[in-house]
Amino acid sequence: MPRRLNLPDTASVATPDGDGKLFAPSADRNAEFIVALVREKAPKQGKALELASGTGQHVVTLAHAIPDIRWQPTDIDRTRRASIDAYVRDAALANVAPAIELDATDAGWSAHNTGYDLILLVNLLHLISTAEAQTVIREAAKALAPGGVLIVYGPFMRGDELTSAGDAAFHASLQAQDPEIGYKSDFDVLDWGVDAWLDVADVVEMPANNLALCWRKAGA
Repeated sequence: MPRRLNLPDTASVATPDGDGKLFAPSADRNAEFIVALVREKAPKQGKALELASGTGQHVVTLAHAIPDIRWQPTDIDRTRRASIDAYVRDAALANVAPAIELDATDAGWSAHNTGYDLILLVNLLHLISTAEAQTVIREAAKALAPGGVLIVYGPFMRGDELTSAGDAAFHASLQAQDPEIGYKSDFDVLDWGVDAWLDVADVVEMPANNLALCWRKAGA
């Protein structure tokens, strides 16, 4: 992480949009669905961490829609952090902190990022290896406060099956570039959360054959 991949237009491809901002069509398309998901599944207030925030489009939309949550966006890429901060600045949002550098695939990042009521991750797991994805889930579980919610959104296998021609083609194109990456099984990812002492809260079917996997941490 990070990998430089050739991704189709349906993936999270970002292009310059002026004033330091990047624009990803996929983030624009799925923002309203992610807002609805977070409104339904996440705490109504508290502290939220967005992993691999990307352009910043999601976090400003969420911060507008759910003002009682205080958002901490993150990204490993400096250009994307600058884009996040540009979106937040132009939106004049008081409930979003400046983006910080964080590689969600690094073991140990939770030691300095704890007590979150919500952690959100969108469209990353298929772009990293299985070992890296397991690290993401394990560290996110540690970073949650008791009663906190982890939401992971993106494309998944159902069991070990790819369920559309588009998903099969995308998965194949990813593995052609790096055989360690590609779609993960929803069952496997759910089990990784359980292994990290999280309780499965829900699995939500999302548009474009995506899923949202939701866990809750015991204790509140």
